[in-house]
Amino acid sequence: MTIFTRAFWMGAAERGIKTTAQSAVAVLTADVTGLLDVDWTTTASVAGLAGLVSVLTSIATADFVAGTGVGRHRAED
Repeated sequence: MTIFTRAFWMGAAERGIKTTAQSAVAVLTADVTGLLDVDWTTTASVAGLAGLVSVLTSIATADFVAGTGVGRHRAED
């Protein structure tokens, strides 16, 4: 798998969005009692960084692609 395919970028985007959302939920529920008490700048910063790291990890491990079989690595083909 190469990073120059639509399938790669669709998978990377999906993982990045999911990671961003999961990180935002984690920050929101960590120590907040109400919606108005949320530090939205910190939440956006943490979630954005997590999403970026997810996409960079996808690029670094382009041969390991979701959807080709659970735990299946290209080198095993």
